[in-house]
Amino acid sequence: MKIIIGLGNPTREYQATRHNIGFDAVTRIGDDYGIRLDSREHKALCGRGRIAGERVLLAQPQTYMNLSGESVRALADYYKVTNEDIIVIYDDVSLDVGQLRVRPKGSAGGHNGIKSIIAHLNTEEFPRIRIGVGEKPKGWDLADYVLGRFSSEENERIREALGRASKACERMITDGVDAAMNEFNRKL
Repeated sequence: MKIIIGLGNPTREYQATRHNIGFDAVTRIGDDYGIRLDSREHKALCGRGRIAGERVLLAQPQTYMNLSGESVRALADYYKVTNEDIIVIYDDVSLDVGQLRVRPKGSAGGHNGIKSIIAHLNTEEFPRIRIGVGEKPKGWDLADYVLGRFSSEENERIREALGRASKACERMITDGVDAAMNEFNRKL
């Protein structure tokens, strides 16, 4: 079993913000594979299904970003999965809008949701997909930027990125992280 976790913040005010791209990716994966996010467990909105024959649990932690690790730890413990069976999808301000970066492990890089997961899992070694949301403009506060929305021009690139993230998850499941890195880490 794989657990695919998209990071974001609950409540309507955060919908469609840069920081909620992980939630948007999990919603897209659910749409692509017919998995409904229709249950609440372990502080997350969840859905069960299959991707390429593998059982998966899609999850959107409802703890707010900075406490995401609480939900991830509870899900990992309950379903008895290893860290390698967890795929975390989240926003990255160091990547161009729509660019993907698949990695088998890594530091938090200043991302508070990832910091929380690392602290709760006690490791940096879990697969992840970072989705570029663009660098904040000079003079902007980072929190204001990531809680802002995409421009209409950026929305098209984000829609494409969400489709690629969905395919990257399937590739990670079927052929491993290295294969997904080779296919999806190309510069746009």
